[in-house]
Amino acid sequence: MMPIAAIALPSAADEIGPRRPGTIYQNVGGRFEVLALVTDPREAANLLRREGARSALIVKDILRADGQPYAIGSAWTTSD
Repeated sequence: MMPIAAIALPSAADEIGPRRPGTIYQNVGGRFEVLALVTDPREAANLLRREGARSALIVKDILRADGQPYAIGSAWTTSD
């Protein structure tokens, strides 16, 4: 039997990228202020309702007058 090669996952820091509390970033979905960074996997999984989550961000769309904070778990991309 041939061994299966391990696939290295990006680190949580790579997935978060430069999005730290206070950072404002923009993508096709809006312009967001990062309010909090959650790095505890259990808390992130609870916030995102997704097993295996390693981190989460609490963001607010600052282009919306009625924008409410919410959790996201999307990875950072160069289009952000």
